[in-house]
Amino acid sequence: MTESLPDDVADALELILSTDEPVHVVLRKQVPHLSVRSRCTCGCGTAYFELDIDKVEPAPTGTGTVVAAAVQLYTETGDCPGEVLVFTQGGYLSWLEVCSWSDEIEVNLIAAIRWLRPPS
Repeated sequence: MTESLPDDVADALELILSTDEPVHVVLRKQVPHLSVRSRCTCGCGTAYFELDIDKVEPAPTGTGTVVAAAVQLYTETGDCPGEVLVFTQGGYLSWLEVCSWSDEIEVNLIAAIRWLRPPS
């Protein structure tokens, strides 16, 4: 858990950036220097970040705005009600977006974490 981030954001980033892909490895090193600048007011959990870029190196994502990670969400019944995207700008973590594709299933960051966490 990262102390400067809300638990839901820290958990989501940990789950989404858990691969050994070179971009994810560098982005995980940015997380301890990350804080939330603002959140979406609709309750979805989308978070916009502040990052001290003088303390971290950029990920090899390119100079523009890039989706550095995207994970589709699957419920216990196999429905796919949305996805979570992690955006970078110039190689630096910029925001985490929760997207809903369903009118019937509530999609927010807490639900996304539940669906992303492997069963124990």
